[in-house]
Order: sequence, then structure tokens, then C-alpha cells
Amino acid sequence: MNSDNDLQIAGDILEVPHLLQPPREHPVTVAEFAGLARSIAADRSQWAHLVRYDATTRWYHRLRTGPGYEVWLLSWVPGQGSGLHDHGRSSGVLTVLEGILTERTERATRALAAGAQRVFAPGYVHEVVNDALEPAVSLHVYHPGLTAMPMHTAPHCEARPVTA
Repeated sequence: MNSDNDLQIAGDILEVPHLLQPPREHPVTVAEFAGLARSIAADRSQWAHLVRYDATTRWYHRLRTGPGYEVWLLSWVPGQGSGLHDHGRSSGVLTVLEGILTERTERATRALAAGAQRVFAPGYVHEVVNDALEPAVSLHVYHPGLTAMPMHTAPHCEARPVTA
């Protein structure tokens, strides 16, 4: 059956950016939060001057807040990682701004290069690590704002790589 509805053809709104509406001042949908992250990523003047690197711990800075959400900027030197965790009751959008990060879940391991986005719901368990030789920078949007980040100890995510 043919359809002129791109969303039915593609199946994933994040795969058809030409259909996404420009971000509102205060986003309320997953697509709008992803759009907010993309617009911040595209405007280096909003974040590049703030980035710091810390060899002892991951560096982070709350970049913006809005009604029920917050935006965080993180840097990762080689070898730094988040540990296996979820985000409590928060949904989120992870966007890689510079470098390459590795995301591990129970189902897969993904290399996320600059521009890559991952959208997750409450309770989504993952680990993010800089396995590369260069530093990385990422942007995280949480809705509602992040109030908990429960750590998980087992099992360690050792999943098969996802192929494009």
C-alpha cells in the first residue's frame, strides 16, 4: 500500500528531520526536546566557551532550565564513563556535540559520533563511556528535570555492536 505520509514510511520521527517543527520556546513533546537539543548543538556560541575538561571526574554544567525540563552540558576525557544507570522518572535526549561516545545497553553497544542523538524513557538503563582517544562533549535534556540517577551494578552491559 502506498502512502504519502512520510511518518508511516519512515516509522521514526527522528529519522525524518524535514518533518520536525522548529522548537518552541518551551518544548513539551519528545520531538520538540530532540529539536531543542539539535538547535543548541548547531549554535556553538551557546556552549563551546563553557566546556571544561577534568581528568579526575566528568565535568558537567547546567546550561538551561525551563518549565519542567533542564539541559546539561557534559565533557568526557578518554576513559571516563557514567557507570550503568537510569534516570529515575525523567525522559531524556542525549546528543553528542563533539567526539565519539559509546552507549551500552542490555541489547546493544552503539558508537555515537557528533550529531548522534538517543532518546530514552524513564527507567531506560544504559552506560555511556568515552572509549575514544579524544575528548567528547555531550548535551542532555531531561524532562522532568533530573532528580535521580540510580546506579545499577549487574549485569554489566556487554552487548553486540549495532550495525548501521
